[in-house]
Amino acid sequence: MSPLPPRAGRRCHNALNPLHSTVYFSPDLGTELGALGLEDPNAVYFAARSAAMGAVGAGTVAATFYNFNPELVARFVPAVWETAEPAAVLDARLRAADTTLRRLLGEEVVASPELAEAAALALRATEACTPHAKPLYAAHADLPVPDAPHLAYWHAATLLREHRGDAHLAALLHAGLDPLEALVSHTATGKGMAPRWILATRGWRRADWEAAQDRLRSRGLLDAEGALTDAGTALRAEVEEHTDRMDLAPYEHLGAEAVERLTELGRGFLLTAFAAGAFPKDATG
Repeated sequence: MSPLPPRAGRRCHNALNPLHSTVYFSPDLGTELGALGLEDPNAVYFAARSAAMGAVGAGTVAATFYNFNPELVARFVPAVWETAEPAAVLDARLRAADTTLRRLLGEEVVASPELAEAAALALRATEACTPHAKPLYAAHADLPVPDAPHLAYWHAATLLREHRGDAHLAALLHAGLDPLEALVSHTATGKGMAPRWILATRGWRRADWEAAQDRLRSRGLLDAEGALTDAGTALRAEVEEHTDRMDLAPYEHLGAEAVERLTELGRGFLLTAFAAGAFPKDATG
């Protein structure tokens, strides 16, 4: 039995991940990669998130990102690497993280002892992350830790996010949910992205969405209105519980008191960033 309170790791992840993820939606990332010649938002995202793996092909990106239509990925990968080398993309991404965090948190928070404390705690948690069967995490774990505390915090949050994300894909596979079924069932929980956002950003068509709904209905996981059945609700809960178990080591390594403190600090940074308009307004609901 874990010494941590139930779902403590998940709560900590939920406090850290949004500030990490907002860099991918930031105009600063588009500006930095635009200077390298990458202008389409899809090209920017695919390059920025996959660059740690090197100049990989469309198949690798589609596999590790999981829920994007492979046809969309193939429109931009591997062509992005002809425009910008992975090392240049990683440098640009870190510059974007610096600009974004300074704008959203403010110089006082960036220079604060609390942010330095959070960076140290998050990095300590990553000491227990494991690379096996976690390709996105493993690729990012090979990158150097930035010196500046706010960038070290973002780097550690990236490692923790990809560690959990890779584990989550294993849980989805175990549950028998293909990429679009995973999205449809997550949206049906009321916690996922809105269908219009998914269709606009993941490259799927309405017909694809409806076909995934039909497959889930045939398994008794969705009802006629598209809501989760009891079996569907149980399966989604099982996916999250499996993910929690596979992602437990970093937080057990940190310890209950330190996890609680990191969660508290992360939530405080999120509130500051949210007030500054960090997050897309039309991604949910």
